[in-house]
Amino acid sequence: MQEVRDLGKRKTAKDVATNVESYMSQAAVVKAKLTSPLMTRSETDTPIVEFPKTLRVTFYNDSTKPESFLFAKYGRYLERQGKVLLKDSVVVFNIKGDTLLTDELWWDRNQEKFYTDKHVLIKQPDDQQFVGDNGMEADQSFKTWTLFNGSGVRVVADSTLP
Repeated sequence: MQEVRDLGKRKTAKDVATNVESYMSQAAVVKAKLTSPLMTRSETDTPIVEFPKTLRVTFYNDSTKPESFLFAKYGRYLERQGKVLLKDSVVVFNIKGDTLLTDELWWDRNQEKFYTDKHVLIKQPDDQQFVGDNGMEADQSFKTWTLFNGSGVRVVADSTLP
């Protein structure tokens, strides 16, 4: 009898893929490459794609040259919203050497920006560090960023005249 009852239960479809390599393009220009050892996709009212065992993303400029990179231990893509939630040891860095470290970060695919309301640390190659206690916002290339309730020390070249 239980088997017959189970036939009438609604089940959520779930796709699983391993060793994923996916490209995102806009107007026939490659914008990003994602790699992950595991991806699951749940067919619910709101389709959700999850990367439970790390993901890496390389973002490209219009000449398809890498301009920034992302690593996280977990990711969730909300398809209809075009947003990705990244959690657990999130690292983003650009070709200049600026590095962002946080525990949670959102990437808005449509607006091509990163944002969070969680604590962030930004390190620069010249040993300068900046902290955003209430988060930050940055463009996808991570060339410009804004800290919320931020602090840090910026070394400024000596401006005295000879």
